[in-house]
Formats: sequence, C-alpha cells, structure tokens
Amino acid sequence: MIRYTLKCENDHQFEGWYASAEAFETIRASKMVECPTCGSTEVAKSLMAPTVRPARAKAQVPAAPASNQPMASPGDAKMAEALKQLKEHVEQNSEYVGTEFAAEARAMHEGDTPERSIYGEANREDARKLAEDGIPAVPLPFIPKQKTN
Repeated sequence: MIRYTLKCENDHQFEGWYASAEAFETIRASKMVECPTCGSTEVAKSLMAPTVRPARAKAQVPAAPASNQPMASPGDAKMAEALKQLKEHVEQNSEYVGTEFAAEARAMHEGDTPERSIYGEANREDARKLAEDGIPAVPLPFIPKQKTN
C-alpha cells in the first residue's frame, strides 16, 4: 500500500491509501477521489516527505502525552464528522455485498448484472485485479456495519 498526501483545488490536504501508483491514477482519473472537506474531485498529489527512522541504537522513544487524553488537532472533529456522514451515506444508498464485492463489481462492469451502488470486502489481490482491469473501486475508510457485530 502507498500513502499519498493529497490536495484539492481549494488547498485542503488529506491522505489516501492506494494499492499502487497506477491504482491511484486510475481512481483519480475516474473522479472517485474526493476531498473530505469540500467534496472537490480535482485532486492531486501534494509534496510529501518520506518518513525516515534513525538507527535503532539512536532511536528515541517518543514521550507520552501529558494527560491520558489522546492528542487531537482541531480538524479531527471535523474529519470524524465527515467520516460519519460518508459511512451513513454509503450504508443508506448502497447494497452491501460482503466478500462478493470483486465478483459483483466485475459482473456490473462487464454488463452481466445491472449497475448499482455496492460496497463490501475485497482481498488485496482482487482489488489489484479490479484496478488493473480499469474497474473503479475505492477503499472505504470505515468498517461496514455488517462487520461490527
């Protein structure tokens, strides 16, 4: 998986995880990468620095936060609300197909079943094959309600 720092046309920055650079480009070109802040689909990779770890002998253990509360930035509440709304929208407007997601997406792409909005699970290999074949699929940043029991 590759993590990209992305930026929309309105200069909002956010992260996205993709199976490969090609998968990102395919999904971006089909306008399926959307800014969680403003909804823009005009998205590009932003300048990002790689994470570089010092040698093990020199590595420092990060200091614990001053309190037991997790550190949060002002944007965390906004992002949490955006994710909550995204999850509700997907669950109300899409059909959960579980582990048959890759097969169902392929069948719709090939015209074997009617097109509709679906979500579910796909293993890494199936997701890679969908991207390679130009079948649009985007990883969701939440666990479906059906899987949280």
